[in-house]
Amino acid sequence: MDDFFGMDDAAPVGAALRRGRGAVSNRTGRFERDTRVAFNDGWEDAPDDDPPPPLRTKLIADSSRKVIARNTSPDLPFDQSINPYRGCEHGCVYCFARPTHAHLGLSPGIDFETKILVKRDAAAALANELRAPSYACRPIAVGTNTDAYQPGEKDEGVMRGILEVLREHRHPVTVVTKGALVTRDADILGAMG
Repeated sequence: MDDFFGMDDAAPVGAALRRGRGAVSNRTGRFERDTRVAFNDGWEDAPDDDPPPPLRTKLIADSSRKVIARNTSPDLPFDQSINPYRGCEHGCVYCFARPTHAHLGLSPGIDFETKILVKRDAAAALANELRAPSYACRPIAVGTNTDAYQPGEKDEGVMRGILEVLREHRHPVTVVTKGALVTRDADILGAMG
């Protein structure tokens, strides 16, 4: 996975580069064998060099075959959820979901905010799961791990597709978000309410 995602150094990321980001570093994930530490040896300090460009978000296809995640925790008021994205561009420093990127060989720091996995086939996978004879209808919580209405959703439209499937099946849903993009789907959410 290192080659696919391109591991970055664990050095602090300069303020100008991380403008609008919550993390200040890109430390190696805790499940990796190697830890990389960047340091300045002076070779790349040229006074005429332009500063590096700001960090850009990469949306990477997530090929998960199932989208409904299940839990048995007595501490949570739901037992099934959907997260259309892994990683979150909002970059809240307090986010409890950051460590999940370490399971992917990515950093819970800047990688969590800039390397977002997108479940582009989520609507089709969800429709298949809801049609399964063994499926028992219970409310599905959306956006419980990472925000379903983060900036990339504007172009991807994964969440809208999920809501369309849930509306078609008359399935109960709850949505947690801090993104104003949720208003785009007011037509679907209003009809489902």
